[in-house]
Amino acid sequence: MKLYVCYGDWKFVILGHRHPCGDAHQALLDAGYDPEVVKVYGLGPLPLWMQPKRRRVEEITGKTWVPALEFDDGTGIGNSKKIIAWAQANPAKGR
Repeated sequence: MKLYVCYGDWKFVILGHRHPCGDAHQALLDAGYDPEVVKVYGLGPLPLWMQPKRRRVEEITGKTWVPALEFDDGTGIGNSKKIIAWAQANPAKGR
């Protein structure tokens, strides 16, 4: 399992807002997962030639925005709210 994030998996609050990459990562940790965190940098709307690490994100979600979660079978989901909902509905085995 890989979690693609922008510059990190920040879990602190900035100007009253939490970062979606950190929220998705924390939800996975809370559900008993320990995903490989892949930093893709860049900014979602920029062209892929400027941010080649986001190619895989687009392949699995159809978009270049992160966070994105890739499962071991190569499928994935994007959007922090969807990742959080998936983690809450699918806790790791043994939890």
